[in-house]
Amino acid sequence: MIILEGSFVLFFFNSDKKWLIRIENEKKLHTHLGIIDAGSTIGLEYGSHIMTNKDKKIFLLPPNTYDFVMKSQRTTQIVYPKDYGYITARTGLRNGSKILEIGTGSAALSTFLASIVMPQGHVYTFDVNEDFMSIAKKNLEKSGMDAYVTQAIYEPAKIDQIHDVDLVVIDLGDPWNYLDVVYPSMKSGASVVCICPTMNQLENLATHFFHGGFIDSDCVETFIRKIEAREGKTRPSMRMIGHTTYLGFARKVLK
Repeated sequence: MIILEGSFVLFFFNSDKKWLIRIENEKKLHTHLGIIDAGSTIGLEYGSHIMTNKDKKIFLLPPNTYDFVMKSQRTTQIVYPKDYGYITARTGLRNGSKILEIGTGSAALSTFLASIVMPQGHVYTFDVNEDFMSIAKKNLEKSGMDAYVTQAIYEPAKIDQIHDVDLVVIDLGDPWNYLDVVYPSMKSGASVVCICPTMNQLENLATHFFHGGFIDSDCVETFIRKIEAREGKTRPSMRMIGHTTYLGFARKVLK
């Protein structure tokens, strides 16, 4: 695949030093590894490499959803990719699923969810803070997922207009206050997942699941630990992402 002007390229030196850049003619990136001539990549193939003016080899990779998420512009804490796989498996997401999200933030999770349900599915995402919406829109456009996501400021009346939802995602500090709002929009048996930074929130959420027409409640925290695999001295990394959030899952039943 050939790199064109306007393409996005992940300039990769190593796992800690990489840059996601939209290619423009004459564009240059100044780094401690030297100057990366982004414009010179036009016409090259993904997977090839260029050299900086300090003779550092930089590989040209096609960015995937993970790259767009981790390099997105952020105004809020994001849900990390370590949680995405479990959310997908636990809720049965697939192409064609309809998702209702409250708490767009920087749209990192929205981007991932859209990449799973596209092209036949859709994500309807709402935020209570209008200031977040423009940055979220830019991140969605950058990843190419904007066609599969509809953004709006949260209003209960807008939620009432959405029906047959397969998954609800609530990423706000008081998710239990939105369960009654989203309940009518959900299919029977559909899942809800709530993002809870603290155990107090998780405990309150579980109580509301029990009394609010939801069963199969599941509260989890995921961890990921990298392994430094090197010949003769492979060991776990000394650093890891610790706590990021708790996930509270449940499924709707008829009251």
